[in-house]
Amino acid sequence: MKINHLNSANINPYKRSIEKQADAAAQPAKKHDQVQISNKAKELQEQNGIVQSRQEKVAAIKQQVESGTYKIDPKAIAQSLINHYQK
Repeated sequence: MKINHLNSANINPYKRSIEKQADAAAQPAKKHDQVQISNKAKELQEQNGIVQSRQEKVAAIKQQVESGTYKIDPKAIAQSLINHYQK
């Protein structure tokens, strides 16, 4: 007596995986979130003097680092960390 396995003839175990990959490639890419800042908001931000003062401060620190004169105060950093986490 011969017993044939049901549904096992001509089945490739990797076929489903390949089909899923092909389906995923055929589907359009998922949309990503976007943030758009209006021109008015940009103008308001530029009017605030913070941007310019930050750029000046960064330029000054960059110059000190490049010349080797930038000094770090570890006590001030530690105190700032303590103050921040005590809030």
